[in-house]
Amino acid sequence: MQLSQVSRDDICLSCGACCAYFRVSFYWAEGEAMPSEMVEPLTAVYSCMCGTNQKQPRCVALQGEVGQAVSCGIYTVRSESCKEVQAGDQQCQKARLAHGLIPIVNLDLASSNDEGYDQVS
Repeated sequence: MQLSQVSRDDICLSCGACCAYFRVSFYWAEGEAMPSEMVEPLTAVYSCMCGTNQKQPRCVALQGEVGQAVSCGIYTVRSESCKEVQAGDQQCQKARLAHGLIPIVNLDLASSNDEGYDQVS
C-alpha cells in the first residue's frame, strides 16, 4: 500500500481554525475588491475582516464548521494575509490547538531508511 500526500487545500478545507482564531488584517486598499459588509476599518491604513477583531474571532467569510468542512466565501478576492497562511506552520498549529484539532505532521516519505528490507505489496 502506498501512502499519498494530502494537499494543503484539502487540509484547509477540513480545518478553518486560522479563520476562527486570528484577526485578518490587511492594507485598506485590498478591501476594495471585497464585499463592503465584510470589511471594517482598523486604522487609517489597515482594515480587517469583520468578525476577526474580537475576543473570539471568526471571519465573516468562513463558511462551515471548524474542524469539519469549511470554505471561504470570498476565496478569489481574499487578502494577502490569508494567501500567506501555510498549512502546518507555527501559526496554523497554534490555531488548530486552540480548536482542539490534532497537529499537522509533515512527513517526508521519500527519504525513508528502509532500503534492503522486503516490501509487502
